[in-house]
Amino acid sequence: MGSSPFLNRIRQELRLRGYSLRTEKTYLHWIKRYIRFHHLSHPAEMGASEVRAFLSWLANAQHVAVNTQKTALNALAFMYHKVLNIELGELGFQHATQYRRIPVVLTQAEVALILEQLEQRSRLIFSLLYGSGLRITECLRLRVQDIGFNDGSRLVSCGPLRLGKLPPGSCGRPCLSSSL
Repeated sequence: MGSSPFLNRIRQELRLRGYSLRTEKTYLHWIKRYIRFHHLSHPAEMGASEVRAFLSWLANAQHVAVNTQKTALNALAFMYHKVLNIELGELGFQHATQYRRIPVVLTQAEVALILEQLEQRSRLIFSLLYGSGLRITECLRLRVQDIGFNDGSRLVSCGPLRLGKLPPGSCGRPCLSSSL
């Protein structure tokens, strides 16, 4: 199902409109799930009632979070409006009621115990993630010239946000120096 002409058309439309690779993968995932939910029927043969049934099923049977349901809706809306040129109108589906779960927070001592168990390279990555709030992809794209040690702070100039100074102690000099 990954190489179908229809999915390739959606992929091409997403790329032409400048959507990120991550959005492309997510939208294609939800479109595939929608097609499978309706026993491999082509979306052009379906419409608002099938979209309503799928989104309500996500909320009622799958108990997805609100934002997950919204992501699925956005993917299907993109497919119908931008690719198939079909207006869905008012859908009137059952909205999800689950909200994002608040993560369990570890104490500094617990984090230190975890970091002690990691190898040098992993310790560096996790220390940067923990201390700076960088996303995983941002951390993994860091280069040596992206990090400076002027005045005891870390200056990061990568990514679209051009992050400023990272808090002191996000990753100590020995941790970084020994990794280079």
